[in-house]
Amino acid sequence: MGADGRRLCGQACPAALLLAACLHFGPAGGADSSPGGGTFTLSHSLGLVARLEGLLQQGNGSDVVLQVQALGSDEAKTVRAHSLVLALQSEVFRGLLKSRDATDLVVWESAECTAVFDQFIRYLYCGEMSFSPDQAVPLLKLATKYGVWGLRQGLVQHMIRRVAGDLPVGRVAAWYEYAARAKDEALRHSCLRRLSWNLSSVLRSGEWLRFGAELLATLLRSSDLVLEKELELFEALEAWMEQQRPDGLTAETLLQSVRYAMIPPQDLFRIQRHSPVLLRHEESVRSLLYASYQFHSAPPLQLAQLLHVNCSLFTPRNYLSPAWGSPWVVGSPARDDRSITFQTQLGPSGHDAGRRVTWNALFSPRWLPLSTRTKGQPRVIVTPATSGADFAGVAFQKTLILSSGHDGTAVVRHIYNFHQSTEETTDFLAEADVDAETSEYLTDGSLHFHVVIKPLYQGLIAAKN
Repeated sequence: MGADGRRLCGQACPAALLLAACLHFGPAGGADSSPGGGTFTLSHSLGLVARLEGLLQQGNGSDVVLQVQALGSDEAKTVRAHSLVLALQSEVFRGLLKSRDATDLVVWESAECTAVFDQFIRYLYCGEMSFSPDQAVPLLKLATKYGVWGLRQGLVQHMIRRVAGDLPVGRVAAWYEYAARAKDEALRHSCLRRLSWNLSSVLRSGEWLRFGAELLATLLRSSDLVLEKELELFEALEAWMEQQRPDGLTAETLLQSVRYAMIPPQDLFRIQRHSPVLLRHEESVRSLLYASYQFHSAPPLQLAQLLHVNCSLFTPRNYLSPAWGSPWVVGSPARDDRSITFQTQLGPSGHDAGRRVTWNALFSPRWLPLSTRTKGQPRVIVTPATSGADFAGVAFQKTLILSSGHDGTAVVRHIYNFHQSTEETTDFLAEADVDAETSEYLTDGSLHFHVVIKPLYQGLIAAKN
């Protein structure tokens, strides 16, 4: 080891000895003995961590001064630290300390990272921190930059848990933008799922108008969006475009992602005539509008001879309006079977929208297959009350949306897609303890579902091919 390494690790001052002792102690506790009574374990790590925090606050025994300069401003911070702690906790700091030629070590950070740098350094000493949602991203940036992987993993896990809860829409969008830039797929996926599954409330928020174009484009491509109807999405996109005034290519890309065939023809005609956005970019969506009018005017069997009706333009999203399904509150879900009967349209085309299908849905809390003797699991089965030639060429996908919340704020917790029964999925209520009144999946002791029936004309395409 060279001179720098000796200076970092070979100092025999009391502060360095205390630091080394603390960093190698086990978890906090008291005194314990083995079952045989021959050995004892003493743990004073909590006290040592407190002393470490005192060293950081008072600067006793400090051998390095961190000069934190904020990029683009005159803001600066000075942190008196101990090279032993920095080197043990971060390989990046270890390299910087070896290459320095003075007591001071200058690091350049963004303004937001400079503001939380003290908290970041404290974590290196104490292994814990308290932070607010707006501090999560800058702390994550620091943990990534300096290779503090335990902190980075803990922050991402915490952020994913918060995203799944009632974190404000603007914060979720900001975390998505960071995750997309940092290529953090786990966090990006969690943010996108939260926004997709709760899109109606997102569209009603003022934050929607501040979303980035990339996030909007990603949302518009998804079939997992949960919203009242496609027209709601178009009107929100129109408001965003009027506010943001994107360039022509971006505007056309976004408009081409709207599923116009899912909008009733009378509404489609109205927006085509009166929407300022469509009037400006009509050429870019003319073929989509024409195909949508064909979809609403021709019988499905005839339509299948003309169009590829299984493309995204003709694929429903998760619409909550009554034509597509029904809400369903299952009380006391740990005890008895519950059922509901409701009606939907036969299909989304104008030819089928006026024809009704009656559905029966059954929830069983302890359904048990005859072929097994294991503990029963909850299941939902959704079947039509009648069947016949009217269903020819129409495949029905069922979607079960589970929401929960308190104080009037509900968040979608999970979505289950199946053809007849949730047995087709392996995770139906897998994480929901419906026996516990405090379960985050329950609202006032009940499961709050919304059943969505999505008619698809894929069978006609298969027949034609």
